[in-house]
Amino acid sequence: MYTIIVGCGRVGSELAKLLSHEGHNVVVIDRENDSFERLGGAFNGLTLIGNGFDLELLKQAGIEKADAFCAVTNGDNTNLISAQVAKRIFKVPKVFARVYDPQRAHIYAALGMDIISGTILFASMLRDKIIESRFSSYLIETKELGVLEVDVQNELVGKTIADVNVSSEFMVVAIRRMDGVIIPELSTVLKPKDILMGIVKVASLQKIKDKFGL
Repeated sequence: MYTIIVGCGRVGSELAKLLSHEGHNVVVIDRENDSFERLGGAFNGLTLIGNGFDLELLKQAGIEKADAFCAVTNGDNTNLISAQVAKRIFKVPKVFARVYDPQRAHIYAALGMDIISGTILFASMLRDKIIESRFSSYLIETKELGVLEVDVQNELVGKTIADVNVSSEFMVVAIRRMDGVIIPELSTVLKPKDILMGIVKVASLQKIKDKFGL
């Protein structure tokens, strides 16, 4: 995959290193040459100095063949403008913009842009840890569904996934075991100390918690 990343701060540099390590083609754009030091010596992608909405620079970066574009600078305006240019002018298939201001995040998301708000994400994570320690709404980008953890003990031991699933309300998608994580089948038998990871309908959250004694 060919990816252009605008912003070589902590997030941008880590994303670039991850993609590069996996063998993807990566171009990083930043206004400061010193920022590229965060990439380290193992990074084998291309680095360019300039603005992420400079049309000529984007063409030089190969945006016309890019599969993905990520604007992750520390400025909302820069990220949103860069993302709009990539999406509207160059028709990049996957475009993401990092936005700090939650109000802007909601507005631009409503306009059809793929927005990632670290402010909203972190606040949601903290909320879930405070209020519902076993429940994570931030893992799924919808208010209707979330992820619920269930410890396998007592009467759950020996049952199958089919036994614990609740139609249209709760579905186990993974099991954490002592020796790793598995994606179960309906016939998978639950063992002591298993931890179930299930998709739960938020409207049924209390019902499912009561069912499993959470």
